[in-house]
Amino acid sequence: MKTNEDIRNQIRKDYANIATSSTVSRDQLTGKSESTGSCCCAGACGVTESIDAADLAKRIGYTKEELEALPADANMGLSCGNPTVIAALKEGETILDLGSGGGFDIFLSGPKVGKTGRAIGVDMTHEMISKARTNIGHYRETTGLDNVEFRLGEIEHLPVADNSVDVIISNCVLNLSLDKQQVWNEIARVLKPGGRVAVSDIALLKPLPEEVKSIVESWAGCIAGAIPVEELRTQMSNAGLNNISLTPKPHYVEALIAANDPLYTKVSALLPNGESASDVITSLDILATKPGGCCGCS
Repeated sequence: MKTNEDIRNQIRKDYANIATSSTVSRDQLTGKSESTGSCCCAGACGVTESIDAADLAKRIGYTKEELEALPADANMGLSCGNPTVIAALKEGETILDLGSGGGFDIFLSGPKVGKTGRAIGVDMTHEMISKARTNIGHYRETTGLDNVEFRLGEIEHLPVADNSVDVIISNCVLNLSLDKQQVWNEIARVLKPGGRVAVSDIALLKPLPEEVKSIVESWAGCIAGAIPVEELRTQMSNAGLNNISLTPKPHYVEALIAANDPLYTKVSALLPNGESASDVITSLDILATKPGGCCGCS
């Protein structure tokens, strides 16, 4: 029987391996050449030799122009949505990305908040933080901005002050936490009154069979840790957030099924009555606000 610490260490190891083994070229990033299986861990979100990282990013809402602006190895195929779009970022805002990886969404958010704003990434993996910090040079050269930073830390215990952040984003990470209620409590703590949440994550439309939960790699593959949509809503409400909106987005799961992703193929084989993984698992656009703000109406 694996303990929570065993699972946490396995997740950290998987993503550390991705950070140190990912060697995506500029052409692969923008979809101009075929993938060569640059990421080593087929068990992590979206990482599979069956689908190109740029192709997956485009299918879930990123544009060619956004991908071309990124450092070549910032996109490691770990996204399941595009929170930078649903966040509707504004000049001067401070944005926090939970589980920021190589800096993919932070480097896209920085220009949107501009020179008077701040984009902060938090990740629990040393190797991801190192990769992201290495990519800051490319970001500064191409944007002329110096408004991004990356901090080592766990999303259950954010290295961020109370009431200091305008917007929190995250991309296919919260489901990996073993204490999701604590994550939402932390989100509510660091958000300013009137601040907002814009997250893309994996959730369940139906309960998972126990056989699926027993697949070891599904923890890093963002499946076994996913919870039902309404349980997620309850956790967010318990943390004190309101204006909660949870919108299923099938494109991510459908793309991996179409690419014969090994993990999703295993999951489908274990489901009853000929169900597909997309009948049970979905990417989700998650929006909410923290009560308060200048007008007291959020």
